[in-house]
Amino acid sequence: MARSPKPRRTATMNFADFVRAAFALALTLGLVGLAAVALRRYGPDAMARMAMKRKDRRLRIVETLVLDPARRLLIVDCDGVERLILLGDGHLLADLAKPKAPR
Repeated sequence: MARSPKPRRTATMNFADFVRAAFALALTLGLVGLAAVALRRYGPDAMARMAMKRKDRRLRIVETLVLDPARRLLIVDCDGVERLILLGDGHLLADLAKPKAPR
């Protein structure tokens, strides 16, 4: 006696499986978004920013201007003296002190 082949069952997804998959996707995307917000707020330089606020700094960048992709101008204030610095390709190209006002 030969057995007749069993009919194949097709894989169907019932409503509970669909809801579970949608919830898992929403939870995963929510955790990724939460991690992105936390990294942006408490990123690697956040601890350095908090440490800098506690003490007065002698050096600060007053203004920066990008001239082209390779060069940039900086106005740097160091101990009350402003200097104009031209940077290019990672090297110092020029360092000009702010001219003194005539008396």
